[in-house]
Amino acid sequence: MRNPFKRKPATHPPPTQAATVAIRDTLFGDMPLEAWPPDSSASGEPWTTFVAARDALSQDRRADAVAAWQRIAAMPGLESRHVAQAWHFLRAHGVACPADQAKRLLGVILEVPMEGGLDLLAAYPEHTARYYNFSGRGIVWEHPDASLDPAIDALLAAGQNVLNTIGPWDRPRPPAPTGEWRMSFFSPAGLHFGQAPYAVLADDPMAKPVIDTATALMQALVARTSK
Repeated sequence: MRNPFKRKPATHPPPTQAATVAIRDTLFGDMPLEAWPPDSSASGEPWTTFVAARDALSQDRRADAVAAWQRIAAMPGLESRHVAQAWHFLRAHGVACPADQAKRLLGVILEVPMEGGLDLLAAYPEHTARYYNFSGRGIVWEHPDASLDPAIDALLAAGQNVLNTIGPWDRPRPPAPTGEWRMSFFSPAGLHFGQAPYAVLADDPMAKPVIDTATALMQALVARTSK
């Protein structure tokens, strides 16, 4: 079967390998406490509250930290990765995700091993997206207009269908796949993912729509940013 992701977008210069790994780690909403944000002088919400929660925890004021993360999780109009981060910290400190939030999709990520590298596509409910090609080049879509909304919505709908069916991963997020394709879906309950060879996923009735809509979004991103 043909791999639909094998192409190189002519966009930004490729980052170093270390930078590529660092970029990947920011996409899942599960960064460590000291890294979100890395600078304690970060201002504006939700950064101010994240810093306040971290400071409270360092002073053994767990209840104050939990209350701060809960405020972040409830902030209206917040970028989904911030919501995921708040829940990541809450779960790590013993606060379970409510049942009515467990299947709230906060992001879809498809990872495709490719010629010693990795193709990576991420999409979020606020209609932002990222595409990093195995060559190291990348496209960052911060919703400058609504032209890609239908493609992003289609991928999120396919991802929601999978999220509704599978359970969360209860261990640390694994490193990037090296042989099989991986599709990840995250919610306030944490990371959910499936992984298999492309041929297996392409024949799976839940996985195939994710592949098809992810491919369409990737092509739209490349076409839109190449104009």
